[in-house]
Amino acid sequence: MSDEKIITIVTELLLLESDLSVPKNVRKHIKNAIYALQEENKQVEVQIDKALEELSAADDDPNIPQYTRTKIWGVVSELESK
Repeated sequence: MSDEKIITIVTELLLLESDLSVPKNVRKHIKNAIYALQEENKQVEVQIDKALEELSAADDDPNIPQYTRTKIWGVVSELESK
């Protein structure tokens, strides 16, 4: 996966993390996914797997707004298309 694509994904996640209508625990998972994608000493595949794990945990939250869930699905789709 190219660095440009990862930067685009991180930017999308940063927008979601800054949205105050998203529950705090979901924002925590999004923040962890951002951190996983920005780790420099890991292989890209490991970074992506960690981010997918965090986003899956965020998606499982019953309090997540539907539009946020849709955005997360879009990000997950982009990450899975490595």
